[in-house]
Amino acid sequence: MTDFSDREIARHFIVGFSGDTLEDEPQFKIDLALNPPAGVILFDRRVHADNKGVNIVSPNQLKTLTDGLQQQTDEPLLICVDQEGGLVQRLGRRNGFTDFTSPQQLGEINDPEVTRQQSGQMALMLKEHGINVNFAPVVDLNRNPENPIVGKIGRAYGRDPLQVHTHAAAFVEGHRTHSLFTCLKHFPGHGSSAEDSHHGFVDITKTWDQDELTPYRSLIQSGHSDMIMVGHLYNRTIDPNYPATLSRASIDLLRDKLGYTGIIVTDDLQMKAISDHYPFEEAICRAINAGIDIIIIGNNLEYADNLMSRAITSVRHGLESGWITPEILEKSNQRIDHFLITAGN
Repeated sequence: MTDFSDREIARHFIVGFSGDTLEDEPQFKIDLALNPPAGVILFDRRVHADNKGVNIVSPNQLKTLTDGLQQQTDEPLLICVDQEGGLVQRLGRRNGFTDFTSPQQLGEINDPEVTRQQSGQMALMLKEHGINVNFAPVVDLNRNPENPIVGKIGRAYGRDPLQVHTHAAAFVEGHRTHSLFTCLKHFPGHGSSAEDSHHGFVDITKTWDQDELTPYRSLIQSGHSDMIMVGHLYNRTIDPNYPATLSRASIDLLRDKLGYTGIIVTDDLQMKAISDHYPFEEAICRAINAGIDIIIIGNNLEYADNLMSRAITSVRHGLESGWITPEILEKSNQRIDHFLITAGN
């Protein structure tokens, strides 16, 4: 198959939008009805400076918003957040929800049952408010405690691969008791880095080691991998040219060497590690042709009007120019079909 409709292309994206109601983004409301993305990602704060509103204000408002999102499209919609616990939780005490313990603290307690119980409570809260995908758990190894985006802010369960596997598996199991999807991140491992990919290029070549793949391998083998998020991480021993999100070699490592057959998503494509070095259209085309299934564009680090239209057009141009191989897109479509059918049940 080489002829893809706009609706088929749109499902290769999870996107953000501004406002705590759909009326705040009338164009996006139309996009949801005509060419719905695979999902949306919700935020409790805005980084860009144009005063666009946040998505999460209060429990009642959030439930109204998520109900409206699902009603706007005739396909199952993935409604996603980053809810790890600790410093990374979009639903917390500040907006009327419950705060949860950080992964680092859970690793220090080191009782998988505590992790499983907290995960179940977190998943129930998310489900009650219309969220069905949590971009967690972090399975990075805490190999650099001064790492500004992982170790320093308590996002890792520990430095030992077995401990990380044990707690990540407990987290996934707690979410599955309430039928929530989880997402392992940030492949091939962000824990040893010295930089934050939100802010620029991150080279892990000299700090990364094979142990950082161990949690992925073991969680895939044990059936604890609903989705996997690839980070914007450059490692010249894996690919001398591109960071993992744009790298066929990195995706082949995940598929062929680790045996993963499920959905692969990117970290936010607006992060500076990508946006400072690759134009929007090129980044999208390279990610899809590398074997990425779903691209996340948070529309939060910066704001883009008509985001879905621009994303669809980028893929269309990639197909027409030969930058995207139709066979790769078709295989990805089949994986997305299966996943969205599961999400709708």
